[in-house]
Amino acid sequence: MVLAAGMGTRMRPLTDTRPKPLVEVYGRPLIDHVLGRVADAGIPRAVVNLHHHTDMLEAHLTARGGPPQIVLSDERGQLLETGGGVRKALPLLGPDPFLAINSDTIWIEGMRPNLVRLMEHFDPERMDALLLLASAAHSIGYDGMGDFQMDKLGRLSRRAERTVVPFVYAGAAILKPELFEGTPDGAFSLNRIFDKAAEAERLFGLRLDGIWMHVGTPDAIALAEEAIQRSSD
Repeated sequence: MVLAAGMGTRMRPLTDTRPKPLVEVYGRPLIDHVLGRVADAGIPRAVVNLHHHTDMLEAHLTARGGPPQIVLSDERGQLLETGGGVRKALPLLGPDPFLAINSDTIWIEGMRPNLVRLMEHFDPERMDALLLLASAAHSIGYDGMGDFQMDKLGRLSRRAERTVVPFVYAGAAILKPELFEGTPDGAFSLNRIFDKAAEAERLFGLRLDGIWMHVGTPDAIALAEEAIQRSSD
């Protein structure tokens, strides 16, 4: 599932006239970078949710074609946030673990495609959720305090208040549908799902191989484009 329904408020004024997934970085809309990663990982079908500037994003996805094949989950009536958007789309996703990826996450690959690594690393016997994590200290455009601590087995715990931790969520995860049992109708964050898995000691992480870029504001676009240009030289 590609999460593309957000308002993109921190990306204003660019998102006053377009959805954030259509903001261009290095000559391509953010969502095309993401769908390219999905296709390269051999995933044949992607559910994409829509809310902000819905008609514009729908037209782009229709014109783009595949791969992957696109199935739309329409949230015109209500913004459901990340968790609520996934919950609404569960009938389209099926009963098996699935990839959920933000439509605005972007990275420079390392030796092997990170989505392939994520799928290979997922162990349903031990894990309910497996998150792709980036180094908080070495990511482009990120200046936060991190999200997670990871133990030697790869199990994750949340950053405690007023502390700094090494890893930031890079916007891609494999999730079991069962995690959404008992969740409310309406809007809620995927953080609720992550915390549920963590409480059961079944939340794990995989470190991204490459360089993650946090493109949260218009100023961050230039930093990301510079990093991509350096990597292609």
